[in-house]
Amino acid sequence: MTAHFNHTIIASTDPTEMARFYRDLLEADDAPAWGPFLNLQIGDGVLLQFATPPIDFPPQHYAYRLDDAHFDRAYTQITASGRDHWADPQRTRAGEINHEHGGRGVYLLDPSGHYLELITQPYL
Repeated sequence: MTAHFNHTIIASTDPTEMARFYRDLLEADDAPAWGPFLNLQIGDGVLLQFATPPIDFPPQHYAYRLDDAHFDRAYTQITASGRDHWADPQRTRAGEINHEHGGRGVYLLDPSGHYLELITQPYL
């Protein structure tokens, strides 16, 4: 396979708040901003670009794989901030994590209402 994921634009009601949230949770690096985009960089050089679109947007789903130590830090941050989180995407197991696919996972909403999934093992 020669295709590699490079970047995505994450629709944001407040790009500054979103960039701060993702920077802290994902331990992302700041990247140069341009035009309407506030940018962060995560592993493998993937760029996350935050911008307010000119239209209403539906919530999206973004999943990030973290190593175990990073997951522990992120989960501590989630619980310390009192942020709602669930072990399942249907949001029936509030305040829990899951142990699926041989790892751990958690679901939460970002400040713009997108569904985030943090996992320690890939599905495949």
